Amino acid sequence: MKSKLSHSWRTHLGLFFAESICVSAFIIEISRALSGNTLSWAYVVEWPVLGVYAIYMWRKLLRDEEPRPSIDARPIEDDDPQLVAWNDYLAQVHRDDQSDQKPSS
Repeated sequence: MKSKLSHSWRTHLGLFFAESICVSAFIIEISRALSGNTLSWAYVVEWPVLGVYAIYMWRKLLRDEEPRPSIDARPIEDDDPQLVAWNDYLAQVHRDDQSDQKPSS
């Protein structure tokens, strides 16, 4: 339980740092773009996109941590007639395939 809590806090902390960087970089680039640097307009668009991507990954990582309900697997029954018929068919195909191959000499 402690490792899950620790991992969760690291994920939240990572999002905080990523968003801090994106917001501060956006502010810097918007001020540069408004002062006449035309290349900075590309970064004005890029930093919010990266911020949204960080939020997307944060949510994805948190969802991956959630326990998923277990799937009740049906035990395989050896006396299943369809399974027995299928295995017999595969064995017959394998025997026919082996008899069709001629030994190379």
